[in-house]
Amino acid sequence: MSATTPLAELTSIVLVGIRNAGKSSLMNNLFRKNIAIVSDTPGTTTDPVTRKIELGKLGMCAVTDTAGLDDTGSLGELRIEKSQERLITADLLLFVSPGNLPPHPREVKFLGWLEAQQLPWIAVLTFSDLPPNPEKVRFFPGDTCIFQDNFQPQSGLKLVTAMEQLRDKMHKEISPVEGLVREQDLVLLVTPIDLSAPAGRLILPQVETIRDLLDRDCAALIVKERELSFFYNRLGIRPALVITDSQAFHKVAADLPEDQPLTSFSLLFARKKGDPAWFIQSLAVLNNFPEMGRVLVMESCSHHCQAEDLGRVKIPRLFRQMVGARVEFCHSRQLPENPKEWDLIIHCGGCMITQKAMDARLEIFRKNNVPVLNYGLFLAWAHGLLPRALEPFPALVGLYEKQLLAR
Repeated sequence: MSATTPLAELTSIVLVGIRNAGKSSLMNNLFRKNIAIVSDTPGTTTDPVTRKIELGKLGMCAVTDTAGLDDTGSLGELRIEKSQERLITADLLLFVSPGNLPPHPREVKFLGWLEAQQLPWIAVLTFSDLPPNPEKVRFFPGDTCIFQDNFQPQSGLKLVTAMEQLRDKMHKEISPVEGLVREQDLVLLVTPIDLSAPAGRLILPQVETIRDLLDRDCAALIVKERELSFFYNRLGIRPALVITDSQAFHKVAADLPEDQPLTSFSLLFARKKGDPAWFIQSLAVLNNFPEMGRVLVMESCSHHCQAEDLGRVKIPRLFRQMVGARVEFCHSRQLPENPKEWDLIIHCGGCMITQKAMDARLEIFRKNNVPVLNYGLFLAWAHGLLPRALEPFPALVGLYEKQLLAR
């Protein structure tokens, strides 16, 4: 079981600005130690650098230092592109700008982009030990500015206070069982241990669900699918909810009464990280899938492929059995250059990325009208467990029934 909070569950704070604006020095000031390399040479920071830190009322945060907005050359453009990926998924941006210099053209352009976003941000004017440039002071709205002297160890405290005041404006994901359980409920978790299970630990969705249940003063009973029937029939108390690994859905459903609320970890994360309404709408493509169609299976993390890997082996095999034997499958962790080349995307639960990062991915497919499913919803469909697996989410059941009527 993980001993640290995963990056995907932390408040994401991204430092952005031109080269030599003092971003790396600011990061070192916040951490009160040398986290990032500081140099007068422009472009010292290349790839984004992320570190965890506890920041007052914000709790555990992930702070990211990025390359300069004015980086040059083909390599510089790649660095800017990499930084842009962090910007669109941030919860809070720190626009770091040298307060002693007039606005840089790249800063002017970026401020225009930033004001068009619904994203909390703070202008951090560095080099406050030098006389401020009047143009720079007028450039930023007065209520967004913090003057920062990175050579003073205590100067970051005022910035932390300003960030805390924006806490209510930051995007927050729902937790795995939010709205599904009440205090003192018993929840039964079914976690198979097979060849694909990681040695000596539970997978992240299981860990997060257990913690969420404990935070809500619930009890969690954890069993493997082979022992489910034995323990369920001896409980003496009816579980408020049973949550299973998607791969064991069919067996678990067979071992439980039909009126027992049941769902999967993957469906919990479809709601937490993804767009379950879009996933349900995308089910329609399975009824008339092209004979030589192309399916892209996407994951958000790196891991070694096991003999019965879910994304590379089990889902393609099941898809060909249920939908089309001649379907072409590819696997990737990167967004495709041309989304329209694919007839369907099947995405993992996204437990290793934030909801904002997942939504940025999904938006690309929505704009190109490419249907998307997640692992859990596809497996529930393939095993004939819809709408039962959606019953803990009444709104999703309504969407599914509407989708059936539209066929």
